[in-house]
Amino acid sequence: MFTTVLMIEKPLVPVDVELVTTLHGAEEVSFVVLMQPRGRQDRLLRALDDVALGELEDAVHEADVPEGDQALSPDRLALEHALRSLRETGAEAVGQLVDEHPLDVLASVVEQTGAGEVIVLTSPHVVEEFFHRDWASRARHKVGVPVLRLFAHAQ
Repeated sequence: MFTTVLMIEKPLVPVDVELVTTLHGAEEVSFVVLMQPRGRQDRLLRALDDVALGELEDAVHEADVPEGDQALSPDRLALEHALRSLRETGAEAVGQLVDEHPLDVLASVVEQTGAGEVIVLTSPHVVEEFFHRDWASRARHKVGVPVLRLFAHAQ
């Protein structure tokens, strides 16, 4: 069975589930999902991304999104939804929330599970990607397996 570490920052929608579960054809795949919610530390980068992508309404209401302790419950729900959605396709799936040192956790999980790849499934982050500070670019320097960057679909 092929193991994929799937790094996400928001709930999976059906088209994302289909995308990641069909990448390897009929081969059985197990997923280790790392839910790394985007927190307070990068609020400015998220607002800049929204402006760069023409999503001014999102930039204006960036502070309306619950964060910190208030966001724990929605993040847990998003992770549980992702795991359930992956399992409904017949794939094995386990996961965890990652609050601190996500790249260290990622490297550790890849090593412990013998994963064959990492998929980083996030929204576009124009500013971070331009400076190669996005999760996928940073992960490529941290893990010894291929890292695939995919854009998550909007809900």
